[in-house]
Order: sequence, then C-alpha cells, then structure tokens
Amino acid sequence: MILLADSGSTKTDWCIAENNSIQKRISTRGTNPFFQTPDEIEREIASELVPATAGFPIDRIFFYGAGCAFPEKNEIIRAALAAHFPTAAIEINSDMLAAARALCQRSAGIACILGTGSNSCYYDGKQICNNVSPLGFILGDEGSGAVLGRRLVGDCLKNQLPSPLKEKFLERFDLTPATILERVYKRPFPNRFLASLSPFIAENLQIPEIRRIVSEGFTDFFRRNVMQYDRYAELPIHFTGSIAYYYQPILEESAQQMNLRIGTILRAPMEGLVTYHSIDE
Repeated sequence: MILLADSGSTKTDWCIAENNSIQKRISTRGTNPFFQTPDEIEREIASELVPATAGFPIDRIFFYGAGCAFPEKNEIIRAALAAHFPTAAIEINSDMLAAARALCQRSAGIACILGTGSNSCYYDGKQICNNVSPLGFILGDEGSGAVLGRRLVGDCLKNQLPSPLKEKFLERFDLTPATILERVYKRPFPNRFLASLSPFIAENLQIPEIRRIVSEGFTDFFRRNVMQYDRYAELPIHFTGSIAYYYQPILEESAQQMNLRIGTILRAPMEGLVTYHSIDE
C-alpha cells in the first residue's frame, strides 16, 4: 500500500491507496519545515497520522509539501516519517511537483497552485523544467488566499472599502485595527490568518472593490509568473487549489483577457496523484 500526502501550510491531506483505489483518507494540520521545528513535525505525525494508519501495511510513502523544495528541509520530513514507518520507502517532493503530476500526468503543461499560497511551473511530462519562485506572501504569492486576504485588510485599514462593508468585515471576524496588526506581525502563521478571510471575499464579489481585489490578483499571477514560461501561449494552464476552484469564473475571465488558455482546475490534487502513482505499481 502507498501513503500519499498533499501538505500545505494550512492542512495536510493523506490518502492510503492500493491498485488505483483509495482505501482511507486522513486530514491533519499543515506541515511546513520552514515554519516548524523537527520536533513539532514529529509530534504531529505521532499524534495525528500514526493512529489513523494503524492496520494498514504501508510500504511506500510519497510526501508532497509546501516548503519541500530543498534537500535539508526534505530531510526533516523524511526523518519524522521514518521514525514511525521504518520499513517504508519514503520520497519527499514539493507541492509543485504534486500539482504537476496530478494535473498533467505525463503530458507537458503549465501547472499552477492557487491556495493559501501560489506557485507555478513548466512541466515537460516527466519533470519540472522551469519554476518562477513564488517568494511567499510578503514578496510574491500573487493571487493566493494569503495575498487576497492581505489586500483585503490593507484596503480596509486604508479606507479603500465602502464604510458599511468595512464595518461588516470587522464585525464578521471580531477584528479591530490593533488585532489585525497583531495577527499579521506578531502571531505565528500570518499567511493562514490572511487566507482564512477568503470566504468574506467570495461572499461579496458583487461589490466592485472586492471583485477588483480578486481580478487584479489573478492578473498579477499570470503576468508575474505564467507569462515568464517560454510556451505559455500554446500550452494549457492547469490549476489546483481552493482559490482557483472557488473563484474559477474570475480566473477564467482574467485568463481570457490575457489570451491565455485554461486547462483543468482541481480542488485538490489527491485523485490525480493516486492515478499517477498507480500506473507505476
């Protein structure tokens, strides 16, 4: 049996699969070696994952995660998993490769992630050949939930939203300017906090100031990321992630305005990963 993990900054989706069939799904908190210590990661695996996999003979583990693009970070995840699954073969890869394999399988394409963070790559059907660095929600992550949320609170605090909408937003999340600044600058995982504000954006898309936040975010994503790939005009542009899925009409509208071709849009990559790895069994 294989154990697959699709891990973002907010949550990790696990799946036990065999012969292209999902045996069990498991959900745990997000695992990111850039933001967590090795001890924290090991404790989460021990308390949340291990009990849920009892009774399943896991012989291979494929972990795809945010922050897993560097060997030293990947080793943190591998060691934590190996401590509890000592006989399993373990492979650690980036969440970007997960998206590429799930969306493109073994065909060339441009694969993109729009969730809490954002990312993109050119995939030739076998490997990632080019990747524009996402840079995180402070310097990059255009179009992501964290950046849309950052723009929302920034516009709110700088009085760029209609007053009734500003009051509605602050009341909805029980926020004040002071608590917003504390959540962003002093508490851990500010990207999660900002991304958690996305439902308010989705509920108020009929308001021009809100719709503009989303459309400009997607335009920035295409311009600063996708359009740097040599074959962007001819290849389908595929997406996975909650933001791409729930804001699909605006995403397609933004792409059309830039003469780009949208391909597959998946809420999450897991089913595609099960298919990809089952072919190799």
